[in-house]
Amino acid sequence: MKSKSTNPVLLGLIEELKKKAHAEDAPIWRSLAKSLMGSSSGKAQVNISRIARYTEKGDVVAVPGKVLGAGTIAYPVTVAAFNFSKQAREKILSAGGRCISLRDLMSEFPKGSNVEIIE
Repeated sequence: MKSKSTNPVLLGLIEELKKKAHAEDAPIWRSLAKSLMGSSSGKAQVNISRIARYTEKGDVVAVPGKVLGAGTIAYPVTVAAFNFSKQAREKILSAGGRCISLRDLMSEFPKGSNVEIIE
């Protein structure tokens, strides 16, 4: 499947995810790449409230799109995404969590173990 994006940063990330999936035999990276290949209007937009609903303290999640600031979270989680709104970043950090790039997530968790995808 060919990406509908013309964003060179996104296209590079998709290629890196595919290579990492193959090199580490980790299907999670292939799944994230596939999710990122769609049109921009079809990309995930996940609110803080959804992250709070489906996570527990210390969880690590990947969002193949943008994290938005609606809702609250009261405990630390590590969230990796293509993009974060300013408000979402502030809420995650103020709860003691981390906001990282999907590239950083691949470096920290090469096999994708204990990483959940939220769309």
